[in-house]
Amino acid sequence: MRILIIGSGGREHALAWRLSQSSLVKSIWVCPGNGGTSGLEKTSNLELKPSDFSALVHFALQNENSSICAKVSLVVPGPEQPLVDGIEGHFRKVGIPVFGPSALAARMEGSKAFSKDFMQRHNIPTASYKTFSKTQLDSAIEYIKTCPHDIVLKASGLAGGKGVLIPTSKDEAIQGLKEIVVDNTFGDAGNEVVIEEFLVGSEISILAFSDGYTIVPLPAAQDHKRIGDGDTGLNTGGMGAYAPAPVATPDVLDQIMKTVLRPTIDGMRKDGFPFVGMLFTGFMLTKDGPKVLEYNVRFGDPETEALMVLLREDTDLAAVLLAAAEHRLDSVALNIRPGFAVSIVLASAGYPGNYPKGKKISFESLPSKDVVVFHAGTDSKDGSIVTSGGRVLAVTAYAPTIRDAVNLAYTSVNTISFEGKTFRKDIAHRALTPSTSTNAPGSLTYASSGVSVDAGNSLVDKIKPIVKATARSGADGNIGGFGGVFDVKATGYADPLLVSGTDGVGTKLRVAMDVGIHDLVGIDLVAMSVNDLLVQGAEPVYFLDYYACSKLNVEQAADVIKGIGEGCKQAGCALIGGETAEMPGMYTDGDYDLAGFAVGLVERNQLLPKTDIQPTDILLGLASSGPHSNGFSLIRKIVGRTSISYSSPTPWNSSTTLGRALLEPTQIYIKQVLPCTKQGLIKGMSHITGGGFIENIPRILPKGLGCEIDASSWSLPPVFQWLMREGNVEPLEMARTFNNGIGLVLIVSPEGADAACQNLRSCADGVQVFKIGRVTAAPGVKMLNLESWSSA
Repeated sequence: MRILIIGSGGREHALAWRLSQSSLVKSIWVCPGNGGTSGLEKTSNLELKPSDFSALVHFALQNENSSICAKVSLVVPGPEQPLVDGIEGHFRKVGIPVFGPSALAARMEGSKAFSKDFMQRHNIPTASYKTFSKTQLDSAIEYIKTCPHDIVLKASGLAGGKGVLIPTSKDEAIQGLKEIVVDNTFGDAGNEVVIEEFLVGSEISILAFSDGYTIVPLPAAQDHKRIGDGDTGLNTGGMGAYAPAPVATPDVLDQIMKTVLRPTIDGMRKDGFPFVGMLFTGFMLTKDGPKVLEYNVRFGDPETEALMVLLREDTDLAAVLLAAAEHRLDSVALNIRPGFAVSIVLASAGYPGNYPKGKKISFESLPSKDVVVFHAGTDSKDGSIVTSGGRVLAVTAYAPTIRDAVNLAYTSVNTISFEGKTFRKDIAHRALTPSTSTNAPGSLTYASSGVSVDAGNSLVDKIKPIVKATARSGADGNIGGFGGVFDVKATGYADPLLVSGTDGVGTKLRVAMDVGIHDLVGIDLVAMSVNDLLVQGAEPVYFLDYYACSKLNVEQAADVIKGIGEGCKQAGCALIGGETAEMPGMYTDGDYDLAGFAVGLVERNQLLPKTDIQPTDILLGLASSGPHSNGFSLIRKIVGRTSISYSSPTPWNSSTTLGRALLEPTQIYIKQVLPCTKQGLIKGMSHITGGGFIENIPRILPKGLGCEIDASSWSLPPVFQWLMREGNVEPLEMARTFNNGIGLVLIVSPEGADAACQNLRSCADGVQVFKIGRVTAAPGVKMLNLESWSSA
């Protein structure tokens, strides 16, 4: 691999340091780099402007024969500005992967107003807020005067980590507001200002790798923004950091993953701008739980310096970054070694205000191999390293305990000298100072553990009308328990057999949760079970559902059950009961799982398949409504390889989105096929589910028999054409994975085929019927004319 890193700080030095240790990496260029990056193994500085994307792309594309560079295989932007300005898109256009988000996704850092609206839209815990533009100064002042809580002022745009003011009075807040929007203290970043609630608690930072689907966090870190000891003085870019932060307990981290990180990644994907790169989220651990302070869309600085030394030796950072950029983060290992890392920033005198440059830096031997000095604002001049920035160096130490790491870091600070060297002497003081809180834990309740009986009762009230609408002979249409009673005598069957079936919806659920449409998978749940009853000749008479989640969202669950009710009506069966299981910690918040159980009746002499199936019998195919509920693991993989999202219009029908098209529910064949079954026209049926034609049809054939299917006897629907093309899936693989437009296969005698077709086509709401093949004397399924799918 040949890697191009964009940036010049301690963060970039730390990344280059770690990447240079990878056996996969041949060359690293850091643009523009600093006095430390150029001295690393495999690493060179690149004297181009980081903002000149065209020049960077030209450099990256130079070929193997160039004396300067071989083609770059991965780009890693360090600072936020290139990402907000769209560097990812420039390299994507020429086929070079970038570990970093698109310009659309980078708005999460580029606009605090945008990110706050996102959090509100996706129910992600954060401080209450209100946004004002420069022209709304009077309204903003009035809001401050009437605000019932302490506030924080944030310039919405990029301000180098310094666009936050924490006033201590309303007068100070109004003055700060004027500085932002009138005096332009933060430039264009202050064209819009976010006024938000001041949160109280411990602050932590979580840096997490993401490929748009998977998210993998690094240990929680705590940084030190203020210039002075005791968190006093002006805000800076960061004067030091340590990790892992003891305040981030396993329970806290679990809560953060469930309530923030996973919903953020899923929400960005649903909104059409999936996040690829490093999601750096600032949290306040309040008495009400973790709340988001801000999102950043890149590696933090100085957090990265500490986190890089915590990566275990068997973790290849280059492999991790490339896997994330290629949407396969779950294919690589990310391991953390036990212990602690502390990073102390050495700054120039006067920082964060005006400061001198060009001061010579002297380095003595470090006391341990567990110390690394990362360069930030340095330059190489006449054989010496000199200061060139406000934050000059980040001295980083690793040790088994936090106190040992702090002591080793400060011992190492004393080996470095330059005129005006400034640093805090209390880095990691929060971890070293025992908590003085005397608050005893409150008494626990079932609700405090995450289970809401009230929410369950509310759901029952919402779904009672849905259940009542499915009433039929034998069932009264009432619900409230976990089961139900069905009167078989009321159905009029003479010598009935009970037939049962159970099923789920598979990974189609993931698409439903990503798209935010939940009722359609309810129909799927019913369809998958009742169609399996139908193939045995049975009429579905009742259905029960199982809905499981970590935290019950009443509206979401009601949507699912609304779909289940609709499926029951289409199948003619009663929804007589179910179970809603709220299980904190078992699922990611917002996720749920489904299972269904159906029971049907069939007269003993009408049970299918019949024993007289024989060669030359005809196969009839009934059209499917789409992929139904099978093959979605492959479908999601194919979608991930394309440039379109679930919210994009489908390539074959611009009037509907891809997500909605894929969620088209499974066809329920009961009303069209059951009359034909009762007339004795059908010998056997196969519901084409997972395994396609190849695996499903042989299950109903007598031993020794097989069949031939003519793939040209119906038109391959556009959705399957697209999946085959975009996934480069071979036709035979399509036949063993998807239904390909035929959801139910019937076996009829040659002399009864016309009557069966006529009967099936007489159903007003029925689907198309095709003669697709015949039973043969040779075992297995032979697919004929598969080439017609490739030319479709």
